[in-house]
Amino acid sequence: MKSSLQNYLTNFIFQEEGRQSRTHGEKTVIGGQTIPKFINEFWTSKQRQAHSLHEVSYRACFKPQLPRFFIELLTKENDVVYDPFSGRGTTILEAALLGRNIVANDINPLSKILSLSRLNIPAEIDIDRRLDDIPFRKHKKPDIDLSMFFHEETLHEILSLKAYLQKSDNDAVTSWIRMIATNRLTGHSKGFFSVYTLPPNQATSQESQKKINKIRNQKPEYRDVRKIIVKKSKQLLKDVTADQQKNLRAIAKHARFFTGDARETEKILSGSIQLTVTSPPFLDVVQYAQDNWLRCWFNGIDAKKIGKNITMSKTVDEWSRVMGGVFNELYRITKKNGWVAFEVGEIRNGKVKLDEYVVQLGAASGFTCEAIMVNSQQFTKTANIWGISNNARGTNTNRIVIFRK
Repeated sequence: MKSSLQNYLTNFIFQEEGRQSRTHGEKTVIGGQTIPKFINEFWTSKQRQAHSLHEVSYRACFKPQLPRFFIELLTKENDVVYDPFSGRGTTILEAALLGRNIVANDINPLSKILSLSRLNIPAEIDIDRRLDDIPFRKHKKPDIDLSMFFHEETLHEILSLKAYLQKSDNDAVTSWIRMIATNRLTGHSKGFFSVYTLPPNQATSQESQKKINKIRNQKPEYRDVRKIIVKKSKQLLKDVTADQQKNLRAIAKHARFFTGDARETEKILSGSIQLTVTSPPFLDVVQYAQDNWLRCWFNGIDAKKIGKNITMSKTVDEWSRVMGGVFNELYRITKKNGWVAFEVGEIRNGKVKLDEYVVQLGAASGFTCEAIMVNSQQFTKTANIWGISNNARGTNTNRIVIFRK
């Protein structure tokens, strides 16, 4: 007999701009269990359709529409939503915007820097005033060579800001400025402090940047740090209403942020989480420490030390051992009849089906697997719409395993 969730997914029809797609249902046997699979477009494939507060770049993050789908479906206002691999905070910010309470964890301390400040939103006038109060002056050369990224005057401004943030109280305004500056360090437009480099969710090495500069025949131009922070602040705040600002601040008072291993979250009460929506690190696909070394430098964080603690499993067996511990902890903290939506994307062009491993990991911890959802967008041929090859070929595909306790 189908559960209410399975019935919902079976009958779900995606509609957007005069077109619609119905859910295709099938069954698959994994570890002796027959698991229903639902394939469709479940949310928009369009860019920049979410709230402006989400527009903070971070490597390997999913669209806000993904957690929104599950938060609206599986929780009610004031329920607690959790993400053990919080990253830039997509799940928790979307949950807060929907009036849910939040708990977040990530082994990377940058996660809290990028997330908490977007709940405690300061007034724009206070941001402007604080920036005017920061003494921008010339500094000695930094402890590392950054001349390949930044114009000399820009680097002096960055160093002034870094010094100010290290000595200041971490109030809402300071936290906001820190978050914006961390996000604007490097990128590939004039909206960043640096010369043209990799996308803003990555940071290349000094030697690689020298090669980029040589190939592009470029050298760092002056960037006004104050103006860039003000401009990015306006972009993030453009959708924020007075009521949202008030509500987010209220949620922030009770929000809990942890920095540690997702297998060891003893500070989270047993049976306290209604829904977890998360996307874990995938094998060795993303080098988190390498991508964030410059952000870590700016915030006084030891990138190498953090990198050693981040799970970068090279085999599925290694990855499964780690995630097995995560699922044991998720089972402990999840309420009875609570949910876990575990997103694993497409790994290595579909050759590694992590969703099938995840089904067994969740079951071993005590969860019931309700379904596998495949959110597959930008289909090529209708006749091949459900083919594995199609899902692995350049489409925007999410594979989410849904568990219930």
